[in-house]
Amino acid sequence: MSKTILYARVSTTEQTSEHQLEQAQQVGFQIDDVVTDHGTSGVTVKLADREGGKRLFDMLREGDTLVVRWVDRLGRNYQDVTDTIREFINRGVTVKTVINGMVFDGTTKDPTQKAIRDALIGFMAAMAEAQAEATKEAQRAGIAHHRANSPEKFKGRKPAFDRASFEQVTALLDAGQGHSAIAKATGVNRNAVIRIAQDPAKAEAALAKWGL
Repeated sequence: MSKTILYARVSTTEQTSEHQLEQAQQVGFQIDDVVTDHGTSGVTVKLADREGGKRLFDMLREGDTLVVRWVDRLGRNYQDVTDTIREFINRGVTVKTVINGMVFDGTTKDPTQKAIRDALIGFMAAMAEAQAEATKEAQRAGIAHHRANSPEKFKGRKPAFDRASFEQVTALLDAGQGHSAIAKATGVNRNAVIRIAQDPAKAEAALAKWGL
């Protein structure tokens, strides 16, 4: 007996699988099963390599229908998405999207119709990848903006000591002085002295980040 299966890939910023199921049902799909991948990249991880994707490949049989909100749920890599949809079509699986009601199957034998179908698959897959690239570029631009306007966010906490104090502390540490004695002698907070003692390279890197 054929089944209608919804595949929902959910990242930290995407809709929930429950929302994607609700959307599918609202446009008339009768869903028999839901397969979900949570927090998995659609750019770097192929569908066949995801936990839910592997299950999907095992489940789908000839006559089944695969439903996705849009092709970007299958992935955001052009080659992977086109290969995946064609693999399912060759198995006799019909792929349908909730958005725009697209239908991809192997019923047509007309070469022109097949060419149109394949071109549309390629176009939608390319759009999914382009959107992913646009999102990454926007994120990079946002980070660059905040780095320039809120440098303290990226530098971490400003050190409680300056370069001269740091060098005094390290010299006294090398001389075998205790943490409390060094704090008293240099005026550097005892906890800061301990941090310098535990990881002097990290302390020096923090100074460099702040230009101290």
